[in-house]
Amino acid sequence: MFLSFLDELRTAGIPASLKEHLLLLEALDAEVIGRTPEDFYYLARATYVKDEGLLDRFDQVFARVFRGIFADYGQQPADIPEDWLRAVAEKFLSPEEMEAIKSLGSWEEIMDTLKKRLEEQQGRHQGGNKWIGTGGTSPFGNGGYNPEGVRIDGESRHKRAIKVWDQREFRNLDSTKELGTRNIKVALRRLRRFAREGAADELDIDGTIAGTARQGWLDVRMRPERKNAVKLLLFLDVGGSMDPFVKLCEELFSAATSEFKNMEFFYFHNCPYEGVWKDNRRRFQERTPTWDVLHKYGHDYKCVFVGDASMSPYEISHPGGSVEHMNEEAGAVWLHRLTTTYPASVWLNPIPAEQWGYTQSIRMVREIMADRMYGLTLGGLEEAMRELTRKR
Repeated sequence: MFLSFLDELRTAGIPASLKEHLLLLEALDAEVIGRTPEDFYYLARATYVKDEGLLDRFDQVFARVFRGIFADYGQQPADIPEDWLRAVAEKFLSPEEMEAIKSLGSWEEIMDTLKKRLEEQQGRHQGGNKWIGTGGTSPFGNGGYNPEGVRIDGESRHKRAIKVWDQREFRNLDSTKELGTRNIKVALRRLRRFAREGAADELDIDGTIAGTARQGWLDVRMRPERKNAVKLLLFLDVGGSMDPFVKLCEELFSAATSEFKNMEFFYFHNCPYEGVWKDNRRRFQERTPTWDVLHKYGHDYKCVFVGDASMSPYEISHPGGSVEHMNEEAGAVWLHRLTTTYPASVWLNPIPAEQWGYTQSIRMVREIMADRMYGLTLGGLEEAMRELTRKR
């Protein structure tokens, strides 16, 4: 099995050598890790992967090779019984029935009612208009119809939920993806600002000629290498409504990786909160506190957010509005902190600009960004780069 693992890694383009394979076997024989799937995953990843852009490929190979053996790897137990989460079929209602359904009202009323239902309900429920379940008209559950409610797992049918409780699986963007068009790279190059910093290890031909002419003997001059001095923070929205834009985001991610050597990237979902992450498979275990980001990277960093900004408005405006966890502070608070710390900030939105006015959350994010939201197009990229260049 381990040999097939090595072959699969090579097939996926990960440069795994026999030496590294033997090193892994020696580590296992020496029992340097505990006998758990998670410890083995980290040991194998540290042994074989030398470029974080290949982490996603490694995860895919690991899951494929050890499927069945580590079937429960990386999964968290669900708080809601599994059979509750299986919608039998969407219940088709007549226009008269839909008109008869009453909205519960404000965010506070819906959340208070949901809390009471969770305390009262003892078992699975399907259909109906009150309990948490599937295929009905209750404002809680999935697979049915209600003009305003809380979707608990399942798939979105009518796009009407004001909050979603769901555990989702995202995948990392692959930095090895080549751009479909070279023009995106050209647009990003507008942000480059070259400077000569560091050790003098490059021959300065002009200086050597001038010095030799003045001195009368060979006067070799050296200078630091000319490098792009721009520092970039890239925040990428992943999962959910961003799934249709994965290819476009991978192309942008690949271009930014090649153009900016002083770049740090983090993932978030819908709106930045108190934690961001670098590995979507480990986003619950390996989060980076947003406060650490604010304190570690200086004000001279340029900050780029990439996301469709399409979510429930409560995810931006209310504590507890997050899809996946109970956030103590609203998303707007964290987004304001980030843009205040990094004045040179822009938001790139893959949704066509002419549609932004129809979504409340996009309007809210655009207002927080002081109208510095640009389309994820060539024209939008050029405008965003010009904006970042103006901010010093």
